[in-house]
Amino acid sequence: MIEQKSSPHDPPPGLRPVRGTARCAVVALALAGAAWLVRAVWHIRLAVAGEPASGPPDQGGGVHRPLNALEDSYHLVSSVGAGVTAVCAIAFLFWLDRVRDNAKALSGANPRYGYGWLWFGWVVPVANLWIPRGVVADVHRSVFPERRLPAVVNWWWGLWLAGLAGGVGIIYADDTDEVIARAYHGVLPLLAADLVIVAAAGAAALMVHMLTTAQREHIAGKGY
Repeated sequence: MIEQKSSPHDPPPGLRPVRGTARCAVVALALAGAAWLVRAVWHIRLAVAGEPASGPPDQGGGVHRPLNALEDSYHLVSSVGAGVTAVCAIAFLFWLDRVRDNAKALSGANPRYGYGWLWFGWVVPVANLWIPRGVVADVHRSVFPERRLPAVVNWWWGLWLAGLAGGVGIIYADDTDEVIARAYHGVLPLLAADLVIVAAAGAAALMVHMLTTAQREHIAGKGY
């Protein structure tokens, strides 16, 4: 039996390619940002058009009047935007899964948060205020343990939390017809939330690029 010895340049077990998933995540984030810009345009269009004489779409008591053409198109814009955002979330999480695995292989240490937190840390109340950022921070520390976390990570996380706040951002507390009524009577909070989410998508795309590049350069520098 021939014993095979590992070469000093053999990669640590668990290293996974990340370039493709990073590109997919950046493209998905760009599309999500564009979708929210389109939503902002429709909010402005609704505000400029003004509420019809027949009142808001949801008239109360379970009564909904027929939608006009602009309101109907907003429903379409909202549905497409929600679909694009869902695809973006999946692409981002697949990227984060890969760079997290690589971080574990490079550092030789278990991450602070277990695998389940990668997926459920976004939806568990209270814990979702810091765990996703902590997962990203672990990725950075695996490459540069002595350096401070890049500012773009904090910008991304702050903008993401702002987009969740107030029930007018990423997760609306109201249904689409109620959001239309908001646009008629108070569009500025909606526009502010839209712009925050677009900025969060941009910061996330920059973060994905920076962390992926740093990790790939670190791996290449080790001769793997």
